[in-house]
Amino acid sequence: MERVWAGVKVVRFQPPAISKAKLNLPRRRYLWQSFGAMLTRPDRSEYADFYVNYIARVPDGDVIAFLSTQPGTYRKLLGSLSDEAASARPQPGKWNVKEIIGHLCDTERIQSYRALRFARGDQQALHGFEQDDYVREAHSDARSLPDLLDEFQGIRSSTLALFKSFPPEVWPRSGVANGAPVTVRAMAYIIAGHTQHHYDLLKARG
Repeated sequence: MERVWAGVKVVRFQPPAISKAKLNLPRRRYLWQSFGAMLTRPDRSEYADFYVNYIARVPDGDVIAFLSTQPGTYRKLLGSLSDEAASARPQPGKWNVKEIIGHLCDTERIQSYRALRFARGDQQALHGFEQDDYVREAHSDARSLPDLLDEFQGIRSSTLALFKSFPPEVWPRSGVANGAPVTVRAMAYIIAGHTQHHYDLLKARG
């Protein structure tokens, strides 16, 4: 394009259009994709004995991907369950299905909060919690199962967003929770393993 300004011809340079295919640019990778690839199974020294069974339930491979699939497996298992069946107790004093999902929600909130604190370098020891008291005060039995499953999905999405934001140097960091040292990396596996533990129990009920 040519223009005349103050008696001087000015030519604006227009670079030729270049197809993105011709540039052969590398595929965009989000930061979390690079970070997540570095996450490996925690060493036995990174968590307390209480969590051994939970972590053993997490399959080898990408734990972030496994975490992302779990809400869907719960919906597939429980989606057709009637409200009456979801409220029924297998034995007196045992949690029903609704209370189990409510327990998963509360526990994941607490565990992901611990992971956040330790990931940020916070060395303040964190207290444990009494799960039976939490289940009683949550009153999950008064809610619908679809509502509880939606809440679980929302909490898991938040947990995944948090984990995907962590750079590699964060995962080995540790803190003390419930009187025992635990790493951030172990927290990811604990959350996945705890969820799988209850899934296996629910599936065994039939």
